[in-house]
Amino acid sequence: EGGRHTPFFNKYRPQFYFRTTDVTGEITLPAGVEMVMPGDNITIEVALINKIAMEKGLRFAIHEGGRTVGSGQVTEILD
Repeated sequence: EGGRHTPFFNKYRPQFYFRTTDVTGEITLPAGVEMVMPGDNITIEVALINKIAMEKGLRFAIHEGGRTVGSGQVTEILD
């Protein structure tokens, strides 16, 4: 339904949209997870290329090629 139609793998680098800010981030999958299939729910770690203001609980959208392919919520902020 408008999301990805193929899986993504470790080091996938989509755009993350927080409120009014778009920033690229690199996804690190949990140990033992090789790929994420469309429709999967998973906890991931994201390293943003630029620091932005955010807080725990903040919701975000994941964009690829100008369309929304996923969504999530900040559960922990690592420095």
